[in-house]
Amino acid sequence: MTLVSRLTSAVATTSRNALGVAMGLGLAAAVAFQPAQVFAQTAAPTAAPVAAAPRAEGAGPALWVIRDADSTIYLFGTVHVLRPTTGWATDRVDAAFDSADQIWFEISNPDDQAAMVPIIQRLGLAPQTPLSSLLTAEENADLEAAAASVGLPMAQLNMFRPWLAGLTLSVTPLIKAGYDPQSGVELVLKGRAMAAGKPIHGFETLEEQVGIIAGLPDDAQLDFLRSTLKSYDNATVELDRLVNAWAAGDVAGIEQLAVAEMKAESQTVYDAMLTNRNTNWAGQIQTLLDGSGTVFIAVGAAHLAGDDSVQSILERRGVHATRVE
Repeated sequence: MTLVSRLTSAVATTSRNALGVAMGLGLAAAVAFQPAQVFAQTAAPTAAPVAAAPRAEGAGPALWVIRDADSTIYLFGTVHVLRPTTGWATDRVDAAFDSADQIWFEISNPDDQAAMVPIIQRLGLAPQTPLSSLLTAEENADLEAAAASVGLPMAQLNMFRPWLAGLTLSVTPLIKAGYDPQSGVELVLKGRAMAAGKPIHGFETLEEQVGIIAGLPDDAQLDFLRSTLKSYDNATVELDRLVNAWAAGDVAGIEQLAVAEMKAESQTVYDAMLTNRNTNWAGQIQTLLDGSGTVFIAVGAAHLAGDDSVQSILERRGVHATRVE
């Protein structure tokens, strides 16, 4: 989920950065929560088995279904990092998941550190252009303070490109507030799919997702880093609001908190992070509809809200998604 779905001026504060981590890119947590691994020659240790998701207290997150004569496709919006106590499992989601012949995520292997480390080393490091050389004296002081709070040596952080530095620093307050990538929806569902022997697929690859962030203009990456440094201490406020809306199935709330502001701030980032990807995924879903069987799709909830959501794009193509009540 999610990394930071809106990296640039679309993220005017660290609170908005947190929203991007949670609901934007599926490898968000995996990249940001292992910054030291980009300097290691070996991958991070294999994570422990993921526990079952807590049950939702009310209606739970939204679920949609698309059907034709011989196909059923479920769409489920996720949050990529959660507190372990956040309840989201429901009977209707369980039934949809259990009925599926195959499971689709944004990426199939967000927890694959062995594959991710060389990508981050290639696209996230710029030792020839120290990060400190791109910032003012005041910004460098803020950067050093933030690095100290992360426990990351400044000599290492200084080798990061702005997007990776901003991402790493933006998720640290989430860890302190109890958010955990191992509790993110995708990893829970992936563990469940593996246990059941269900085939797992991804709409994108790890490299494609990292490339979305790494390919943003340098000035946009710096805007993201600067916004992170300015509002470092307030990262969880908006994320808590967003998680509450998601857990209650409040799609309008998700649109307001995680979609509308991004579009208002930067059409370029909005298109790169949502519209273009949603359009691509809609095409892949149509291909799945041409086949047969039952598919369960779980992607960041921001992709399933608003006028440019996956469902809206499909609707304009004559494919209707119905919310499962």
